[in-house]
Amino acid sequence: MSDLEGPIEGARRTTIGGLVIDEVRAGTGRVKRVIYPPGWHWQDHMAPVTGTTSCQHAHIGFLAQGSMVVRYTDGCELSLTAPCAVVLEPGHDGWVVGDVACVLIQVDAGPETVRLFGMAGEHRHA
Repeated sequence: MSDLEGPIEGARRTTIGGLVIDEVRAGTGRVKRVIYPPGWHWQDHMAPVTGTTSCQHAHIGFLAQGSMVVRYTDGCELSLTAPCAVVLEPGHDGWVVGDVACVLIQVDAGPETVRLFGMAGEHRHA
């Protein structure tokens, strides 16, 4: 476990679909650290929890550790390797690449993230 994966004082910790999420409220939003363990794949670990065929959440943040691939439902694929900014529209699959956990520092407003950040509701090619 790296220092990035240690406990965060004052955070609420939850686990879901193989993820460890530490969350701190920030007004109507939240700051989260999400740990994606090696071998984690949205289709295998989260689809059974959500009952959807792709992740319907927007993600805005900073990948501080690890590598992952994100594939949108239109087939567009992104490779993300820390350190990098992360801006993902709803409608994607994703998985960890390699044997290092991914650590994503994320800012969101729950279901209002897309609207409040002025994001597209689905992936679009620029």
